[in-house]
Amino acid sequence: MNLHYLYSLIFLFISLNILGQHQEDKIYNAIDIFVAHPSAKALQKLSETETDFWKNPQPKTKDELLSIVVLNCNKAYYENQFGQSQNAISSYEKAWQIYQKYKLKEYDIIEYCLKPLGNLYTVLGDYDSAENTIKQYFFIVNTAKNYPEAERQKFAAILNLSNVYQSSGKIYLAIALLKNTLKTEKLSNAQKGILLNNLGNSYLLSSRENLLMPEDYQKTENALMLAINYLKNEKEQSETLSNSYRNLANLNRQRHQFKAADSYLKKAGKLFFATPDQQPRKVAKLYYEKALLLFEEGKVEESEKQISAIFKILIPNYNPLNILPNENQLYAETVLMDAFDLYAEILRFKQPKKALKIFELSFYIEDLLMNSLVYENSKIITQIRTRNRTEKCLSIYDLLYKQENKIQYLEEAFQLSEKTKSGILKDYRSTIKSASAEEKAILQQLQNLNNAILKEQQKGNLATISTINAAIKKQNQLMLSLKEIRSKNVNSTPEKTDLKALFFKLKKDKAVMIHYFMGSENLFYFTLQNNQIRLNHTDTSHRAMIDVVHFIDYFNTADAIVNNISGYNYSGKKVYDLLQLPSNTIYKNLVIVPDGILNFLPFEALITQKSATTNFAKMHYLLNDFKIAYNNSASFYLNSKPISSADKTVLGVFPVFEKTGFELSYSKKELESIRNNFKGKYLENSEASFSNFKNNASNFSILHLSTHASSGDIETPASIKFYDQEILYSELYNLNINPDLVVLSACETGIGKLYKAEGAMSVARGFQFAGAQNLLFSLWKVNDYTTSVFMTDFYKNIKKNQPYFEANTNAKLAFLNDKSIPNAKKSPYYWSSFVYYGSISTGTNSTNYIFYIVSLLAIIGLFLVFNHYLKWKIFTWFLKKKSIKR
Repeated sequence: MNLHYLYSLIFLFISLNILGQHQEDKIYNAIDIFVAHPSAKALQKLSETETDFWKNPQPKTKDELLSIVVLNCNKAYYENQFGQSQNAISSYEKAWQIYQKYKLKEYDIIEYCLKPLGNLYTVLGDYDSAENTIKQYFFIVNTAKNYPEAERQKFAAILNLSNVYQSSGKIYLAIALLKNTLKTEKLSNAQKGILLNNLGNSYLLSSRENLLMPEDYQKTENALMLAINYLKNEKEQSETLSNSYRNLANLNRQRHQFKAADSYLKKAGKLFFATPDQQPRKVAKLYYEKALLLFEEGKVEESEKQISAIFKILIPNYNPLNILPNENQLYAETVLMDAFDLYAEILRFKQPKKALKIFELSFYIEDLLMNSLVYENSKIITQIRTRNRTEKCLSIYDLLYKQENKIQYLEEAFQLSEKTKSGILKDYRSTIKSASAEEKAILQQLQNLNNAILKEQQKGNLATISTINAAIKKQNQLMLSLKEIRSKNVNSTPEKTDLKALFFKLKKDKAVMIHYFMGSENLFYFTLQNNQIRLNHTDTSHRAMIDVVHFIDYFNTADAIVNNISGYNYSGKKVYDLLQLPSNTIYKNLVIVPDGILNFLPFEALITQKSATTNFAKMHYLLNDFKIAYNNSASFYLNSKPISSADKTVLGVFPVFEKTGFELSYSKKELESIRNNFKGKYLENSEASFSNFKNNASNFSILHLSTHASSGDIETPASIKFYDQEILYSELYNLNINPDLVVLSACETGIGKLYKAEGAMSVARGFQFAGAQNLLFSLWKVNDYTTSVFMTDFYKNIKKNQPYFEANTNAKLAFLNDKSIPNAKKSPYYWSSFVYYGSISTGTNSTNYIFYIVSLLAIIGLFLVFNHYLKWKIFTWFLKKKSIKR
């Protein structure tokens, strides 16, 4: 080999090595300079150092890449210190992505990245990401050999997971986790104190949610006092000790023992300000707790001063002389949102219009938080937080309308109520329409992984932890990829419903709409008809909701109504009066947008007039006055596609489950009845598999599933049974179908875990996510025989070209008037279970329209050709008309 060439190679190798070392050193030097004097300007220079690194075309070594991980972790830490939580999350996420992608080592990624990232997710309400991150680093610690400080990291994971459970409303899981850890693990006094503080806070949150008795408050106090005993001699735990005093202050504030609350809060403040780590957000949080206590004590001016201090801490360039900050000064921050809410509450009665403007700022921050979320569950919980604020705004709008009689207040109130209606479902439908192929693929993969995790978790003690973790790991990677795609798009806010278009459609459909909002203190109902909107409300804080629940309880068993007909009659009339449904209207089509527990109410079975009869067919039901259709929201009704008038074909799924404990013997009769009326494909017995259903679903206008279903419970999701497997409601999301109608001839297909803002997490919801707009589904366990009778009449009505909602109403009336059915079987339990959600407009076959238009033009053309004189007369007449118009 040429000696000169060899020297050149050696020189090149040394140069590259020195250059690489220089790159790495340059990054670490930039980090050192920044950490020594952190500031917004220094943060910008640190970002520029990273940008220069990625611009450099030279290959990146693992040591260099690790330096970028360290840079982003330091950057994230100080971004969080500066109150830039969203930026901090992005930096931590970038560090974690690089660390995983290049399989880096020699850095405590858990301590410096995953732990703070999980905590930040919790703070901003991204609970699924938080839970996934914490579970992932807990798994890493448990499975890695000789992991440094493994026990400390396991403890941190348990503590942080309990925080996630608390924040996301899974209080029972937090309590179980904390109690089990205290009972089974060997812990130091400091660790016991930390866990007991969290346990006390969990009890406190549970008492707030469930309105528990004084003895339950005692459990809270006992846990917190025990925590203080363990922590008071632990110098390093002064912040946790401060938190215990703050929790005791919160407890006493809720009990209206303000003197004790104030004493505990002062102790907490003294300890807190003695600690070195005083992040702006933590200081603001303490001020908020002071402001809340002062407000409840009636010290309004002092409370406002605390709120002003929060604004100074959290809002860049805040000018206290301004009435309110601008939206462009705001960012995703829950403490800031809480402060706005409290400020609006203070001004709610003395300055209602200003209070509305402040609430608008809270809604704006909520939208920013929502736009940062990926997972459905986190979005639902975030949406729930808006309920209390929305209820207060509705009360203000109602008051202002009564004072000034301006219709704009009712319109704004309606828009606000509508915004809370199935927002996640609306957003998903909108997103899936405009999403790129890459985004759709990621969404589908995320949903599949979520389903896989849920199914594995259902195995309980037999679940494979490594399988769950592998799915969580992949889910995290996909979530970060999806965030990267969405970061290029402008954050969106939900569009308002076009009220003019809504009124026009209601008039065209000859319908009245009643739109409910279920608050904690009031049930609001908007009535829309004849281009007018009305708002009324009923106090729900005492007896009203008990009456609704009592009425729904009549449908728990087949015998409940029959055994107490007079009681049912009385209860049905009482709830009818409570809900103030329209009467004496020229329109007999009624569109109901329910809310909260009203999602489970069979409105058709309400009693409109008292009677002493025991003959179910002669009772006065709402069914007799209106043909009823339900909808998740006014915008779904407004944008629903018309029901096709084209020939209908049916894909029928009839597992039957012969010779098993699940056999549906009358399902065969239902099958024959539908098959006699409609062409299609009918999957029977073993052919009624989920894969067969998926492969055929897009080819038919009506999908009919006659099978078993379950509403699930707190831990088990709703599901539907095919011949070969049980499918969770969320497994239906990715079907991507667009049928004219889905009929769920099964038990409890409209029932599931209820979220006020979003509705029931039911099988029906699964089909709505998949693309179905018109659905018929059940609200309780349905009887096999009476269901087959009802379905026979329902499909006969469809055969007669009746709209689906009308076919549903007429099938129920036919059931009541059928003399072959005994009176006991005419109980509303048997006929009112199935409810129709969807469009009430009937479309006209466009092909026929085109045919008629073409035919008419052809006739006119022939007529004009063969009648020259008439053609000339028409032409001159047309010219005269044109001259007259001028």
